[in-house]
Amino acid sequence: MIALSLAYPLREYIAQRSEIAQLRAEQARMRENVEELEQRSEELQDPAQIEREARTRLHYQYPGERSYVILDGEDDDAEQPEATGPREPWFTQLWKSVKEADEVGTESEEIPEAQPPER
Repeated sequence: MIALSLAYPLREYIAQRSEIAQLRAEQARMRENVEELEQRSEELQDPAQIEREARTRLHYQYPGERSYVILDGEDDDAEQPEATGPREPWFTQLWKSVKEADEVGTESEEIPEAQPPER
């Protein structure tokens, strides 16, 4: 009888200890995140850092300056599928899809008539 009376409180105690451990780990992660954000905020107080960010991330330039963005062509070739032959024009493909959609609709069951709602 004593074992049964202690089972539930012991289980709750273990569950609470586990939850406390998880919350402490989350709190540590949040503190690290806050420290990183505070450091970033301090960096952005420097006008030189703001200028570097604007030039690199936003591609801002002073009037009269000319900037160039160089795109590497290797990635473009990897993304495009190889052409296996002449493709049909887009409007032909569109018309075929319309025909297929129309054919599918005729094979299905008929749509029942709408009934007015009961009052």
